Amino acid sequence: MNTAAACHAYTPPFWLAGGHLQTIIPSLFHQGPDIQYHRQRWELADGDFIDVDWTAAEPLAVTPACSTKKLDVSDVAFSRDTECSQPVMVIFHGLEGNSQSQYVKSVLASALAKGWLGVVIHFRGCSGEPNRLPRTYYAGDSAEIELMLARVRARYPLNPLYAVGYSLGGNALLKWLGEFGHSQRLPITKAVAVSAPMDLKASALSIDSGLNRIFYSRMFLNSMRPKALAMAKRFPGLLNERSIINANTIQDMDNAVTAVLYGAKSAVDYYHKNAAKPYLNNINLPTLIISAKNDPFMPAKFLPTADEVSASVTLDYQAKGGHVGFFAPRPRQAHGWLAHRIIEFLEHD
Repeated sequence: MNTAAACHAYTPPFWLAGGHLQTIIPSLFHQGPDIQYHRQRWELADGDFIDVDWTAAEPLAVTPACSTKKLDVSDVAFSRDTECSQPVMVIFHGLEGNSQSQYVKSVLASALAKGWLGVVIHFRGCSGEPNRLPRTYYAGDSAEIELMLARVRARYPLNPLYAVGYSLGGNALLKWLGEFGHSQRLPITKAVAVSAPMDLKASALSIDSGLNRIFYSRMFLNSMRPKALAMAKRFPGLLNERSIINANTIQDMDNAVTAVLYGAKSAVDYYHKNAAKPYLNNINLPTLIISAKNDPFMPAKFLPTADEVSASVTLDYQAKGGHVGFFAPRPRQAHGWLAHRIIEFLEHD
């Protein structure tokens, strides 16, 4: 394990005390910078689709010297002037997130300032339109991560390709890295996971307990329930509508929906099979894991230790910061520390 730390530790403003405020304030009161996106729809072999948002709006072809294959119209990269050396940042959002999530826009603003290209991969059902199949995104969807990164790599075969995953997206990214850790076909250069619930069972129990159940569980359920009920109506007999309506915790919803669609025996079985933590020792790609020890979603005692990760993994556990928080002292610099830490790791050898 690498132990290189950020150039400075995160320090919250004096009025932002505790993990809850450090989580809630950035989420509710900071919208992030304006990012102009160009959306593409990628049709998938299974008949479904993925919506991706690029940070450039003009459909110009990849520089010929950077491409090893002929691109058709649907494979055009959206970049004003794509050079082989231009890094491409691929972002996987968190639970019920999307390209408008403030943490996504904040890091993209920093990447764009450096001349990088960015793309936000929407998990199925998170782009504003229900997906076509009776399938939902889940925390350990390695096959989806593999498919999306391979597709971006096919567009940019020679460019540095960086993957950044937040929360649920971070767990999925880490699990994929561990599963393919000894493979020679990893299509990315470096990876970062932020506030990933690497022990899914511990995280679910934490979210569903005490104040967390009031602050967060209810919010997630209010977003997930309508989608689940809509899927139940579109595919009669697949899901139990009464179980969805009566779900009062994240684990209840995972029992009613995620475990059923994933094919697990229960939510606990799903957590066991999809947690990233057991895979971290297999990662052989430079990877940074950023977490706060006061993250309400991931108790510090369950964070992986140095002997549970490979030498390619850098653990950056900050004392404070909340869940995907790390709010900066001045409003105009909101998420400045987190974005800086991510870029710092990605661009340095």
